[in-house]
Formats: sequence, structure tokens, C-alpha cells
Amino acid sequence: MDETGSTFRARPGTTWAPIGQPPELRRVSMRREVSSVVALVAPFGRRKARLYARHFEGSVHGAQVVAALRYFRRKVGHPLVVVWDRLGAHRSNEVKRFVASHASDFVLESFPAYSPELNPEEGCNSQVKRSMLNSTPESTAQLLRQVRAAFGRLGRHHAALRGFFAHAGLSLHGLT
Repeated sequence: MDETGSTFRARPGTTWAPIGQPPELRRVSMRREVSSVVALVAPFGRRKARLYARHFEGSVHGAQVVAALRYFRRKVGHPLVVVWDRLGAHRSNEVKRFVASHASDFVLESFPAYSPELNPEEGCNSQVKRSMLNSTPESTAQLLRQVRAAFGRLGRHHAALRGFFAHAGLSLHGLT
């Protein structure tokens, strides 16, 4: 599980333009407008790798993490093993209380300090951000639709999802 943010700050990518007339991408805002809490679920048995995401306006806080955990538990089932980084929202009192009150539903593990290369979900975030290069949404609602659509498209590419596990050095042998 991991979080990522999307802003109105256009991330320029390679594109075509007439010589001497580079494209101009306007910047509406510098702050994070949409945050996504994303779970990449390893394939198990006959189930394919799956991607689930919850999207929120603004930054991620404990309440959004709790809402995402409830959603992931409903979608994936339980007990749910959650491996995540050490984001402050993961350690918030609200999250601690929620997990303690649902102790049989969650097993929590943390990645070592600053180790994004070990988190297969980082590949999902990277792929979504790459798909949104040169995007210039005009409103938060439009940005939210673009982010949801990008994660939705990626979620249908099960081979890519499996590849994110391999890229992180995690073997899926024995799970599938």
C-alpha cells in the first residue's frame, strides 16, 4: 500500500511541436490537489494481481488511511496483510485505534526506512504519473477524473501489475 499525489502542476513530457515553438503548459496551482491511497494486491491461487485505489482531495491524513483500509478490506477480504512505508498518517492515533479495534482483520508490516525500491506499488504510481504527462486539467474534479481513469486503466493490465512485484525483487513463485 502506498500514497501518491497529483497536482495542477503540469509535468512536461516529450511531445511534438513546430521547430522553435515549444508547447506551453500552464500551471494553475502548486499544491497537491488530489491524493490517492493505492493497494497493489499480489496474485494468489487463481486470482490475478489486483490494483485498488481510493482518491481524496487534499493531502492524506489518518481519516483517509482508515477509509482506504476499510475499502481494501471489503474488496480483498481479511485478514489483510498491509505492507507500507512509515508515512506519518500510517502512525496517526486514528489509524492505530482503527487497526487495534479490527486486530483480526489486519496484519501490519513496514518497509525499512526510505526504501521505495522495495515497494512494488511505487511502479504503479510511476506508471500513472507517466500516463498523465502534459495533462492540464482545468478543475479539481477533472484532475480527479483523470487520476481515477489512469489507475483504472492500469488495473486492467495484470501482466504489468505482476511486473511491478518482479521489479521490486519479490518472487511470486508459490503464490500463483
